[in-house]
Amino acid sequence: MTNQTFKKLDTAPVYRLVFDTIEQQIVKGELKPGVLLPTETHLAEQFGVNRSTVREGIRMLEESGLVQRKSGQRLQVTLPHINATAARTSRLLRLHEVTFRELWEASIAIEPVVARYAAERITAPELALLQQNVAEMEKAINDHVEVVRLDIVFHDLIAQAARNRALGLAREPISQLFMPAGKAILPRLKTQKRIIDAHHALLKALKERDADEAAAWMHRHIADFKRGFEQTGLDIDRPLESF
Repeated sequence: MTNQTFKKLDTAPVYRLVFDTIEQQIVKGELKPGVLLPTETHLAEQFGVNRSTVREGIRMLEESGLVQRKSGQRLQVTLPHINATAARTSRLLRLHEVTFRELWEASIAIEPVVARYAAERITAPELALLQQNVAEMEKAINDHVEVVRLDIVFHDLIAQAARNRALGLAREPISQLFMPAGKAILPRLKTQKRIIDAHHALLKALKERDADEAAAWMHRHIADFKRGFEQTGLDIDRPLESF
């Protein structure tokens, strides 16, 4: 008698096929952002399914940020916002119990490259926003939570100035996870002044369009973050959610 190695194949739910079909057309560019989808009734007719099945497929598309409802409840194709995409990825990293070491290794690989591109591409209004961010951090120097928040915003602004969507999508979920690590470090070591000094140096390099200096300072800044974390005595290989 032969052992049964494989299980019977299951057919994907029909609503999932509706989702997959529309998603593929959006990803391929056949349905572009701004295009209105047919009504649920027309979609049901085209797919040969009932409206409740179409409705469930649409719900998945809305959750994915690929469509949203406009006036009159018509569905419009949209691009998922980077923050929404990053939030989902951050949740996945938490579920996989990503450690500070893993997060830091990814950050020190990405952030200096981002700073280099930003030095080449940053605009005057973006420099003004960075200057304002540094000023706000100096005013909030005794508020640990606010300093961490402004630190993350500072790095996000540099990433926007780099004008590289692939790098932006790669770094954003990592950036969102630095909040618990920052909150663990600042109350213990009170390193706000070091952060502000590093941001001043980065801002100077960006203003001077010095890509090498911007990348070098960003590398120092991220390396310093790891040294600060290690000085707290916290386990660098513990999942971030445990801090």
